[in-house]
Amino acid sequence: MVPYPRLVEKGNVEKLDYLDNMLALLNLEEIEKLAPEPIITQDTVVFGLLVIALGAIFYTSNKKTGGWHKFYKIVPSLFMAYLIPAILTTIGVIAPEWDTIANDSGTVIHHKSSLYYVASRFLLPAALVLMTLSLDLKAVFNLGPKALIMFLTGTVGIILGGPIAVFIISIIHPETLSGAGPDAVWRGLSTLAGSWIGGGANQTAMLEIYGYNQKLYGSMVFVDIVVANIWMAILLIGIGKSAKIDKWLNSDTSAIEELKNKVSKFSAEVERNPSLTDMMILVAIGFGTVGLSHFSANLLAPYFTKIVQDISSPMIRNTFTFLGSSFFWMISIATIISIILSFTRARKMEGAGASKFGGVFIYILVATIGMKMDLMLIFDNIGLVAIGLIWMAFHALLLVVVAKLIKAPYFFLAVGSQANVGGAASAPIVASAFHPSLATVGVLLAVFGYAVGTVGAILCTLLMQTVSP
Repeated sequence: MVPYPRLVEKGNVEKLDYLDNMLALLNLEEIEKLAPEPIITQDTVVFGLLVIALGAIFYTSNKKTGGWHKFYKIVPSLFMAYLIPAILTTIGVIAPEWDTIANDSGTVIHHKSSLYYVASRFLLPAALVLMTLSLDLKAVFNLGPKALIMFLTGTVGIILGGPIAVFIISIIHPETLSGAGPDAVWRGLSTLAGSWIGGGANQTAMLEIYGYNQKLYGSMVFVDIVVANIWMAILLIGIGKSAKIDKWLNSDTSAIEELKNKVSKFSAEVERNPSLTDMMILVAIGFGTVGLSHFSANLLAPYFTKIVQDISSPMIRNTFTFLGSSFFWMISIATIISIILSFTRARKMEGAGASKFGGVFIYILVATIGMKMDLMLIFDNIGLVAIGLIWMAFHALLLVVVAKLIKAPYFFLAVGSQANVGGAASAPIVASAFHPSLATVGVLLAVFGYAVGTVGAILCTLLMQTVSP
């Protein structure tokens, strides 16, 4: 295998001696699209690097005095867990995916790190059940309707933000919106609407509904990654200032504090020094849930895929595409198991550190999400990124306005937004940053997002098509 840098000057291609025999097999345009091979390609080594970074973050964030103490009063440790892997990806030390070229044939071989897959499919469901064993479901319902209101506000913000962003860019730089037929930019933006209201299944449904040119689809995935991750970073920074934000919003956080206090009180009552038996039971609960969730998802996803495919109406069929997603069923089943176990004696395992184990898994998940972000990609397609940023800015503005009007806490704003934009993989991350017991709130809202994602995205797309030049 031979690494080939993606960022190559056209005039210097001939200087790369080790590719002289392969340039004839690949045209220059294809070569320039190749993702560069990082310094570290082994997942085992990358994983070690990520957990060392997490260990350093926790070590420095627990300093009670000095510069580190002041630093972490401004920047949350969860944000650093996201930022450091992003920096490592940006400077080429690690990468979520890369390309190599076979010496003998010049064939491009695509490689992809499996760390995010493992973290999202193995560690996330385990974290959900471990962090919510001590869940007080009645107290969650007592949080009131503001959580749902803020989630729906976030949905409306995405639906309206898309056409507003397209309209603004059509005036400033109409060339960004060029293209007709399958190449029309508004068709590609429909996939962003599906992703930012629902999730990956909804995004794929929009690609099918509007028939966007799949050769151009990568640019939309790129905008999705860049803008969604920038917004998640902003939300994480805001968590460190949530008290000041809540004060400005004049919000009532009593229900949230009551839930946190209940869980904290229960944890203190059952707290004990965990034995090896306790730890093995926690492992059994966490990864037993993972196994059962995947087993059930592998049965349900194909079953519902067949049912959905048999629906005659294309619109209805694509609306329920998410039912064929194994990730949707995995998260849903893990959440159901979590809630059921919270009514059993298993909830006393919180005293052995169940939520702490879950927190470890969440931080690893955050690190793998961070490594998907190349900060320099922001400059690769300024026009489309500008649409995404304006779109997300309107979403954020609407959330702030409504939160101010109904005096909703920042927790509802952040989780309601992330349940839309980030989905089930990242909504519990933001929720648990406030308190481990709140992770389920993020999951429940995100699952609801799957249900409304395609319908909301279709409405958004119709509006974007109307205002497109």
